[in-house]
Amino acid sequence: MTIDERLDRLVERHEALTLSVELHDKQIGELTTLVTDISHGIARLLHVVEAHEQRLDSHEHRIDRLEQ
Repeated sequence: MTIDERLDRLVERHEALTLSVELHDKQIGELTTLVTDISHGIARLLHVVEAHEQRLDSHEHRIDRLEQ
């Protein structure tokens, strides 16, 4: 294999690696967006759960008063 052939092969590998890294960067960006969206959704769900928990506590207090 000549030096020119080796250089051509290295250039091809470099281009392939560059494309691979660019694809991984894009995928990481998409995953970051997905994780951010999921964390916002979880925060909203937590807020709903806390509101329902307060309502349940209120109902339990009323039931306790009725039982007395």
